[in-house]
Amino acid sequence: MKRPKLAGVFLLAGCLLAYLMFVKRHYSAAKPEAYRLPPHLRPATHQPADVRPVPAAAAAAGHSFQYGIMFDAGSTGTRVHVFKFQMENNEAPKLAHETFRAIKPGLSAYADDPEKCTAGILELLLVAKSSVPPSVWDITPVVLKATAGLRLLPGEKAKHLLDRVRALFEDSPFLSRDDSVSIMDGTDEGISAWITVNFLTGDLHSVDSSTVGMLDLGGGSTQITFSPQDEKTIQTSPIDYIRSFQMFNNTHTVYTHSYLGLGLMSARLTVLGGVDASPLGGSTELVSPCLPPESSVRWEHADVIYTVKGQKAGEPVYEACLTKVEKVLYRKVMKASEAEDVEFYAFSYYYDRAVDLGVIEEKTGGTIRVADYITGAKRVCSGPSVSPLQSPFLCLDLVYISVLLQELGFPPHKQFKLARTIGGVETSWALGATFHYIESLKRH
Repeated sequence: MKRPKLAGVFLLAGCLLAYLMFVKRHYSAAKPEAYRLPPHLRPATHQPADVRPVPAAAAAAGHSFQYGIMFDAGSTGTRVHVFKFQMENNEAPKLAHETFRAIKPGLSAYADDPEKCTAGILELLLVAKSSVPPSVWDITPVVLKATAGLRLLPGEKAKHLLDRVRALFEDSPFLSRDDSVSIMDGTDEGISAWITVNFLTGDLHSVDSSTVGMLDLGGGSTQITFSPQDEKTIQTSPIDYIRSFQMFNNTHTVYTHSYLGLGLMSARLTVLGGVDASPLGGSTELVSPCLPPESSVRWEHADVIYTVKGQKAGEPVYEACLTKVEKVLYRKVMKASEAEDVEFYAFSYYYDRAVDLGVIEEKTGGTIRVADYITGAKRVCSGPSVSPLQSPFLCLDLVYISVLLQELGFPPHKQFKLARTIGGVETSWALGATFHYIESLKRH
């Protein structure tokens, strides 16, 4: 009887052992498989499973620098600005470096043979390629904005030139889109210059900062841009004078307008030709009370050479010229309410004529009041004769500037800052336009 009982014990122990071995084998086989990804989804051994490959654009965004390439296609030449920005988290970028190169003539010189602009554009693209690291070429925008020169061309000729530049940009290694090549609207030129100035003064970096206004007097047009502080200004201004835009996570609202045909050279032609007469329709000999009596000078404008003569001695030059300029500007300009209370920077011919007056140094700039232009005009117009170093049109130009500023709403005591550069950076529209374009890329 003992033998069968012993056999039963061994049988029970064997079954228990077999069961335990089965459970162990099943557990060890099942547990790892429950946490193991299929082979095609398994991460590489050096990369954690939750890290995805970073796209090139994101990698560049995380990089401390970003680049922008802006071609300024003006009437006398084409310039390239290559900007290098230091990017900070949740802060406005800082301008780390600017590469600048200019070539002549302007794009409009190739209106009858667009292919001839190729060499110059390629030369400037080479400057950009040498200034931007190859690793970020494909995410660096390249943009060309044309100003007065192409605005004055017949539409079809301007289109052929822009199409040629667009093709060259598309063949370049840089980021080029449908809107990369265009003719710049005068208002956009004013806004871009305003962005440049306020970026360089540090006033764009915070919504709490009070911004400065911008006055620009070019050859063909003049612009005024400032940020209104009074809601009444926004409500009472023409709807197309008020613009809002995003910049550095802030919304900016500005009063801005570009007066086409009221730039200094265009206005000079109108003043010389009289209010109603069009010198393009007949003789190129003009007589003006704004020149010294009995004088005669040659002046080239828009490929036309004029002979301009002063009137006979009699009526005082300043008073006669003032009357002529006031007629030209009558009801052409809108007074900007509250503009006299805003701090303004003034550029281009405002700066140049202040240098001619000796009010500021050409290299350092300074400040000038409307009254300084007025007294300067009286002095120059009343002078016995024009010195060899002085433009024969200085009297006319100063009278025009002094009347224009008052028509815009600035009293004689109003003071402006004059600067070619701020912090060593040129105060052109190019920097502001580059910021504006990069911001638009972010939104799209």
